[in-house]
Amino acid sequence: MTDQPTHHRRTGGDVLVEVMRRHGITHAFGVVSIHNLPLVEAVDRDLTFVEMRHEAAAVNAADGFARASGGIGVALTSTGTGAGNAAGSMVEALTAGSRVLHITGQIESEHLAPGRPAPSRGVIHEFPGQPRMLDAISAHAATITDAKDAAAELETAIARIVTAPSGPASVEWPTDLQYLATPEGQRPAEVTAPAAAAPLAESVAAAAELLRTARSPLIWLGGGAAGAGDAVAELARRLGAGILTSNSGRGIVDEADPLVVGNFATTAAVRALIDDADVLLAIGTHFRSNETASYSLRLPQQLIQIDVEPTTVGRVYPASVGVVGDADASVRAITEHLGAVSADEDWPARVSEVRDRVRADLTGYIGGYAEICSAIRAALPAESVIARDVTIPSSQWGNRLLPIHDRATNIFPLGGGIGQGLAMGIGAAHARPDVPTLVIVGDGGLAVHLGELASLAGSGAPVIVLVFNDGGYGVLRNMQEKNGFRRSGVDLYTPRFDLLAASMDLPYRLVQGAGSIATALEHAVAHRGPSVIEVDVEALDPVPGPFVPPVHVPSAAGARS
Repeated sequence: MTDQPTHHRRTGGDVLVEVMRRHGITHAFGVVSIHNLPLVEAVDRDLTFVEMRHEAAAVNAADGFARASGGIGVALTSTGTGAGNAAGSMVEALTAGSRVLHITGQIESEHLAPGRPAPSRGVIHEFPGQPRMLDAISAHAATITDAKDAAAELETAIARIVTAPSGPASVEWPTDLQYLATPEGQRPAEVTAPAAAAPLAESVAAAAELLRTARSPLIWLGGGAAGAGDAVAELARRLGAGILTSNSGRGIVDEADPLVVGNFATTAAVRALIDDADVLLAIGTHFRSNETASYSLRLPQQLIQIDVEPTTVGRVYPASVGVVGDADASVRAITEHLGAVSADEDWPARVSEVRDRVRADLTGYIGGYAEICSAIRAALPAESVIARDVTIPSSQWGNRLLPIHDRATNIFPLGGGIGQGLAMGIGAAHARPDVPTLVIVGDGGLAVHLGELASLAGSGAPVIVLVFNDGGYGVLRNMQEKNGFRRSGVDLYTPRFDLLAASMDLPYRLVQGAGSIATALEHAVAHRGPSVIEVDVEALDPVPGPFVPPVHVPSAAGARS
């Protein structure tokens, strides 16, 4: 072991550490490079740097950390190809509105062409189009062009990250300016994130009047309702309103609440409930296509929509009343104006009956998966994050049936990209180190970033990797079979996960058939470190009903010649 220096040269890494400390940020995830070395060295010395094996995974981990902690996740990547590797995961963070600060290196400032993008000069690692790429995949993108401006640019990026609607920011930092920047050399910068505008009084009054006279009201929660859970639960109890959610809105109100129907809007029973509702209050949702059966779902004619972004109101479904403002403040203002309500006394019982029915129906349909779903919830504390990759167990029942008690524990790729779940789980585990994190992933998705198993093993984070092995892309197999397509590209060569786990000194258990998942989870939770459980999907008993993704495939009869 080499001796560590007792003194160090102050660099931009120290500037980054000071900014992170000001905002209570404790971790950064990244891949070390000659283009970010001063930053990595300082964070590793004074805070916590988590080594990842791929830049995309670094951003996913920062994203998972942000969602699970409620704070900001930091990702450090290299420039050019390294920043390009991170792009897909930045698209996920942008789609989800995640609070991610992506800091990427850049070639030395003297070689940056003015008025970029410009033709390449041939500097190694140069990518003249990087600013355009970062602007496209971020809510805010900037370049540090003077060593004295480093702290100000970082503070500006953080202010944008936390400004509603939140989103990720990218800052490119030339290598020479990382070395030349010092904390004492920064220009003063006072940057404050603007507060969300208060909802208009007339909109609040109109919404309250519709809800006051409603006989059978419903509430629909999207991810934009995060932070308004207590206010929504109080309003729902006052109204006797059932609560539907998007996938992103799960856990904003504890799904143990009998008024929470959840993410079941397109089922027959919930469609009938919606048909009988006279008012729907939608909070922070975009009414995504997969949650509205490609927008074919009928909603009540009286729709109240709350959103901090004005252009969202009425974009998909016409809104009778639009309330523009922070979700929590808007719901509380409506509740204060409510007065005596007119809801039917038997409506809450109807809501709870539908809630129970859709869960019972799905439990019966998924066969042997039902035992696994129940065992997960029994084994894990309510505070444990459940990070779900895009795979059949997630899409079929994990996103609906598996109870979520706290929105921050509900982590999944909102953009639908496969292979991001493991890195998100690693980030989440660092945000909540006192409880185990569960990652639900398929064999195909895990193979996208197999190297991150090494990141997990090296970090020692308490992550249980629950891999469902069906030898390929089962979702797409089902889709091909249903539509009469040729079976193509879906049967994968799958590694031996027992040998893979052993090579990294990760405890491993195989689950085959009924009766063994509970014990496997019990041992994994007790281990208090990383471990792998493999589920042999072919051995599930009873055999689950097939899951086909809700993707529209045009019929031949409808095609134009």
